[in-house]
Amino acid sequence: MKEKKDVTIYDIAQKLDLSSATVSRALKDHPAINKNTRKKIQQTAREMGYRANTFASNLRKQKTNTIGVMVHELNSNFITSVLAGIEQVTTEAGYDLLIAHSSESFAKEAANAMNFFHKRVDGLIASLSFDTEGLDHFKPFEEKNIPVVFFDRVEENSESTKVIIDNYKCGYQATEHLISQGCKNIVMVTANLKRNVYAQRHKGYADALKDNGITYKKEHVLIKDLSEQCGVEAALQILKMKPRPDGVFITNDFSAAVCMQTLKENGVRIPQDIAIVGFNNDAISKIVEPRLTTIHYPGIDMGEIAARNLINHLEGLSDIRHTQTIVVRSELIIRQSSLRKS
Repeated sequence: MKEKKDVTIYDIAQKLDLSSATVSRALKDHPAINKNTRKKIQQTAREMGYRANTFASNLRKQKTNTIGVMVHELNSNFITSVLAGIEQVTTEAGYDLLIAHSSESFAKEAANAMNFFHKRVDGLIASLSFDTEGLDHFKPFEEKNIPVVFFDRVEENSESTKVIIDNYKCGYQATEHLISQGCKNIVMVTANLKRNVYAQRHKGYADALKDNGITYKKEHVLIKDLSEQCGVEAALQILKMKPRPDGVFITNDFSAAVCMQTLKENGVRIPQDIAIVGFNNDAISKIVEPRLTTIHYPGIDMGEIAARNLINHLEGLSDIRHTQTIVVRSELIIRQSSLRKS
């Protein structure tokens, strides 16, 4: 079957005996065109199967009205909430999103960056993979003055624009809370310490121990991938420790919930025998038994802030080069999993 020729604004103009300029403005809902005329033109365009040629328009304007978003995974309540925040802001501003994930691989992250560069995104919002070192793969964006905003997992020593929480403070608060509940033998379960978020939470943990006269033990820091299996493995390692730990700080709620369940299945009482604190305030923290003490990490806020700063830069309302680090609020939410004292 022969492919039908695309309908143009000139075809619509000819049918309605109007100028192409009038049709063009009406299709963009321009107030200068009479409301009834606009409605008639738009209805005719729909009936004729007209499609706006945004590609040609973008080439003329040297703008694609698309934002690239690079994340390290998609199977995460936190990332889902960040994407919701980004989408809300970009949609209101008339930008489309292209989303790619690195699956925690630097090689895939670098390939995604180059793909977005060639797709001519107007700006980029990115969170780095576990093993990313340096930001050389973002240099093409810098050279073309394409703005990049990093969130959550960032290179702290770079001059790039970053949206983060105070991970050090969160690690310190979580650990100090466990100490306040009488815990003296506290295990931390976290991920690759090369990544800023985990390194800073670990530093907070270590300093809270030190400030409270508790010896830091390297064997009490379990480096995992924070998956479901990680929660099981961590629990089994904790069960073998002598003396057994009385507190656990796990930097991911899902892993913490799985760890807690595995400990309970092995006769451990939570929080009487072992108090547990998670991280992120995911939905699971409110439905596990006992409910999980956690750090509230506002993903929607983080997404909105990252997107708003990027859009404002693109629209000429501000310059992200004048803003290096934006710290989003976070807080410790105390629930039953850590309350050993009434």
